[in-house]
Amino acid sequence: MEHDQTAFFSASRFSEGEAVSVKDRLAEEVPIALEYNGLSHAVMLATPGDLEDFALGFSLTEGIIADPAEWYGCEIWQLQDGIRIAVEIASERFHGLKERRRNLTGRTGCGICGAESLQHAVRQPGDVSGVTASFTSEALHDGFAQMEAQQQLRKQTGATHAAAWMEESGKVTLLREDVGRHNALDKLIGAMAGNRIMPSGAALVTSRASYEMVQKCTFAGIGILAAVSGPTALAVRMAERSGLTLAGFVRRSGYTVYTRPERIR
Repeated sequence: MEHDQTAFFSASRFSEGEAVSVKDRLAEEVPIALEYNGLSHAVMLATPGDLEDFALGFSLTEGIIADPAEWYGCEIWQLQDGIRIAVEIASERFHGLKERRRNLTGRTGCGICGAESLQHAVRQPGDVSGVTASFTSEALHDGFAQMEAQQQLRKQTGATHAAAWMEESGKVTLLREDVGRHNALDKLIGAMAGNRIMPSGAALVTSRASYEMVQKCTFAGIGILAAVSGPTALAVRMAERSGLTLAGFVRRSGYTVYTRPERIR
């Protein structure tokens, strides 16, 4: 099922004191409810495109499943108030998901309380220290140029982030877009898993690098994450623990590598 990812709205555009009536194309953002084996799990706001990739990537990077083989498929339903994605996963993983939800039930409403809650909030990253992929700085800059050229939704709306996969050859072979930067990365990781693409390359993102993005990459086995903007301190600490190469401020004039710089020559 295809869903419209953009919509047109009437607007007034002002420039140098003059107003012009225009039809402006905007990115859609809709509630998307994810349920697993009939159990409601989360509602996310996202751009309604590449939804199977999104559901699979989210399932992997949130630790709901550990391997694409534990994913049995999904059905996508357009509802009046949003979209419902009904996912079927292996029964063992579903029991683990129910147990996790049970452990979080009945907590106090003060936010993150106690050691167990902190462990749920900031999960340990995967270990990608053994990843051997590496790139020259020229290849890194060329990868970002390729990513920019492929961002169709951004060209149409100016409102979406992108996550792209650059293979060791330096070619950007996959790109996913969304109004949410984490959603775009989940879509990319889901597309890679669905197409059985080995994570020997680099993930490129058009945003800052949060610890969640580092975490998602390591769970997918990705050893290099490069971002247009800067990382957070927690992201750098997590990248150090996991052995991930984290680069930020990747612009035409240069870039900054915070961890494992030997992978970018």
